[in-house]
Amino acid sequence: MSFLDREHSVAPPGFNRWLVPPAALAVHLSIGQIYGYSVFNKPLSRLISGDLAAETGAPGDWSLFQVGLIFSVALFFLGASSALFGKWVERVGPRRTMFTSALLFCGGFLVAALGVATHQLWLVILGNGVLGGIGLGLGYISPVSTLMKWFPDRPGLATGLAIMGFGGGALLGSPLGTSLMTAYGGPNFGIVPTFVTMAALYFALMMFGAFLIRVPREGWAPQGWTPPAPSASHGMISTHNVTVEQAMRTPQFWLLFVVLFCNVTAGIGVLGQASVMIQEMFSDRVLGAGNGVTATAAAGFVGLLSLFNMGGRLFWSSTSDRIGRKPTYMIFFALGTVLYFLIPVFGRMASLALFVLAFGVIMSMYGGGFATIPAYLRDLFGTLNVGAIHGRLLLAWSAAAIVGPSLVNGFRDRQIASGVPAAQAYSTVMWIMAALLVVGFVANLLVRPVAARYHAPRPADPLTAADD
Repeated sequence: MSFLDREHSVAPPGFNRWLVPPAALAVHLSIGQIYGYSVFNKPLSRLISGDLAAETGAPGDWSLFQVGLIFSVALFFLGASSALFGKWVERVGPRRTMFTSALLFCGGFLVAALGVATHQLWLVILGNGVLGGIGLGLGYISPVSTLMKWFPDRPGLATGLAIMGFGGGALLGSPLGTSLMTAYGGPNFGIVPTFVTMAALYFALMMFGAFLIRVPREGWAPQGWTPPAPSASHGMISTHNVTVEQAMRTPQFWLLFVVLFCNVTAGIGVLGQASVMIQEMFSDRVLGAGNGVTATAAAGFVGLLSLFNMGGRLFWSSTSDRIGRKPTYMIFFALGTVLYFLIPVFGRMASLALFVLAFGVIMSMYGGGFATIPAYLRDLFGTLNVGAIHGRLLLAWSAAAIVGPSLVNGFRDRQIASGVPAAQAYSTVMWIMAALLVVGFVANLLVRPVAARYHAPRPADPLTAADD
């Protein structure tokens, strides 16, 4: 397996660096399927032990809550594995990491297929949740540092091109899963052969990325490019490196942890309830009989949000290359706060168009936050351990994936239980999300260049020579 080693993936002279983003995109499009996993929730919840399927549509042995744990477990292990294996990823390189990610992510589908066939929910959670989640984490962070080493002149654009694929994974995974289940049909709604087929297809796509990826040779730089002077970016782009251990001792790391947590919590909290929210806020009772948002239209709204999520990853990360990471996040938090305050107003105005537009912009900034944070880390901590640092920071995503939906669902249910009409039950939630963004705004405002005492010594530094 030596062909997976870092030294065997060093790019030859004349290698086109624009081949690296498609390699990363292939992996992210595959693992981004987790965003479309909900297409399996209803069929899984209708399965009955000892029978092929609940063809009558009656509830099965597994509740929607139990099936929903698969998604939550997968996101938890995404963040946990990113933090745990970040340094290993830096050491072994992107090719071995992508290969390992493919084995775990696609192998998880096979374990889950066995779980469905034998009607063992724990096997499905183990497969798509635990093994798949670890594969998600490794696949998510594996191309980050490589892309930024290939694109020191445009790190935001480079990471945006790859991470855009994760946001768009549902656009590929949802119709693929649905069409395969329809085509196979038969026992277990065709879930078992669907999982097996998806494992094979995604493995092939991820192998394409793994064998295409290359790392730049030592000392490589884009032709004609010179590192910007610190004064050109007010000192926010460091020419020094910081190790992952030292980075976690800096206030900048924890401020960015808060920044990512607030941005993700606000976005993911409403993303999970977008379909229900638009149907309740713009029902027949609000817009008039026959004019309310239907379930089909709500599904289209969710698909539109996915497009904004995906497009925002490329747009905002590219924008950050021009205006800087800190100003980009200032826009996220300032504009997001205003929009969250206005959403209840749009609901009372019964303005569906303004509501959809506001959430589209919010989702673009939600996706943009994911795509911009690696470049922000690179600016502050250098490229030495940026993949490992990014992995540790993704624990904020794991925490947000739990807190965000809990906030939205909890306050909505409490409001409705107290007699508030469903159409108005989201006002408090929107104000809480706005408050979270204010916290994120303050945290981002406090970010300063990393102090020199945290910098790793340069190879030519006297300190290094003395150690040798």
